Amino acid sequence: MPFPLPELPFAINALEPYMSAQTLELHHGKHHRAYATKLVELTKGTPLAELSLEDVIRKTHGDAKATAIFNNAAQHLNHSFFWECIKPGGSAVPEKLRAALAASFGDFDSFKRKFIDEGLAQFGSGWVWLVDNGGKLEIVKTSNAETPLVQGKRPLLVCDVWEHAYYVDYQNRRGDFLTAFVEHLADWGAVEQRLSAA
Repeated sequence: MPFPLPELPFAINALEPYMSAQTLELHHGKHHRAYATKLVELTKGTPLAELSLEDVIRKTHGDAKATAIFNNAAQHLNHSFFWECIKPGGSAVPEKLRAALAASFGDFDSFKRKFIDEGLAQFGSGWVWLVDNGGKLEIVKTSNAETPLVQGKRPLLVCDVWEHAYYVDYQNRRGDFLTAFVEHLADWGAVEQRLSAA
């Protein structure tokens, strides 16, 4: 089956108390599953069904006739990457990554504040990202299903700031969710691996 829903890389309750099993059941089991299922439905019997998820996104971005395909493909990709950015209990920040973040943002605490502030500044639904833009680290936010992939930027870390990512656990306190993400859920070791693979 093209574009399969990935299994979560951790147990459904492994992120508690920062992200509940109920949130994951809704977020992964309902929302993410719906994007993957709809994408299969929309591309069935077309040449797009033979492409990678990334290539579907590149081919449909900006095409008004393919907006639904782009939205579902990008949401599928963004969510799949989000799960890869999370580790139960989070992880320590490796020194090489800490130095790279300090070079771009002043120090790690300044990076965290900017990442959280950008996530809060995203009006409505969307995402906040740490990206590699041609060797320069940047924090960017995107609306709805948009992804830095179509801007030629390489994602290193993402946090989902759609309400379905946090409302069960945090109600309207997006800032508390973002703080929990950077302090207790983010897999910084994986971020360094992505940066080193550049």
